[in-house]
Amino acid sequence: MISSIPDEILQSIKECLQGEVSGFPFEHTRPASSGQTGIPKGEIKGFSFASGGCINKGGQLKTTGGNFFLKWNTLQRFPGMFASEAKGLSLLRGLNVIDVPEVIYSGSAGAYQFLLLQFIPQSSRSELYWQNLGSGLAALHQNTASHFGLDHDNYIGSLTQHNNQSLSWIDFFIEKRLEIQLRMAVDSKRIDTSLSKKFNTLFPKLPSLLPTERAAMLHGDLWSGNVIANSTGEPCLLDPAVYFGHREVDLAMTQLFGGFDESFMESYDHTFPLIPGYKERFDIYNLYPLLVHLNLFGAGYKSQVVSIVNRFV
Repeated sequence: MISSIPDEILQSIKECLQGEVSGFPFEHTRPASSGQTGIPKGEIKGFSFASGGCINKGGQLKTTGGNFFLKWNTLQRFPGMFASEAKGLSLLRGLNVIDVPEVIYSGSAGAYQFLLLQFIPQSSRSELYWQNLGSGLAALHQNTASHFGLDHDNYIGSLTQHNNQSLSWIDFFIEKRLEIQLRMAVDSKRIDTSLSKKFNTLFPKLPSLLPTERAAMLHGDLWSGNVIANSTGEPCLLDPAVYFGHREVDLAMTQLFGGFDESFMESYDHTFPLIPGYKERFDIYNLYPLLVHLNLFGAGYKSQVVSIVNRFV
């Protein structure tokens, strides 16, 4: 129902659709044959909530100019969340190697922030869905940078993800991924100091355990819930937490919560061959999302963290 959308957001979107807002943060372009550029003008016809989602409220916004996906949350609680997500989506989409929703508008209204995206109708997976996802992700990872990290911070779930750039992957992974989550877990008493000390024993071993590669563009939160089949049955990436890192980070997370077919990994490795021993390294890289989940959802993830750390120290 339209009445479910906060009035401030609704008014801002109406102004966008009526062409009353200039200088859009993100330019929306329609096919040249349509003879139109900019955000499609129209009137709001309806809104229906999407299932799932524990951080944001969102769903399909129907207008006379087309359908969009709208999501919003409280600006004060998650400052800059949608602005950084919009940047991440636009970075991925601009590489043109795999489908990513187009950003229509990102803004704030009153106490809220919101993100308006291209609506992606879902369908059943194509026959080559998993193979195309593997080769598409491999093509994404072949976009590289000289530094690990990113020129701005973003979010992983509802937690700030710090992306201060570094020339060293090991230093970046320890300082900007593991140590930050570890301190948070200790401060909240989700883990004790004995486990923290084991991490300090693990860190000096990482240079001999993790290979070095050029920094690759990562999705950053690549679990099965963040990949859908679009209207043609091809993979489409959602809800990224982008940065430049080691490509095995993305691949490791696809195995953490399951849901990816074996042909996905085979296709990836065929397109962009992996360094031998990558499966043994996945658990190390998955310490980061496991610590994130521990901090977000509680002690249910602690045993996995303990098991991995004990194996390597």
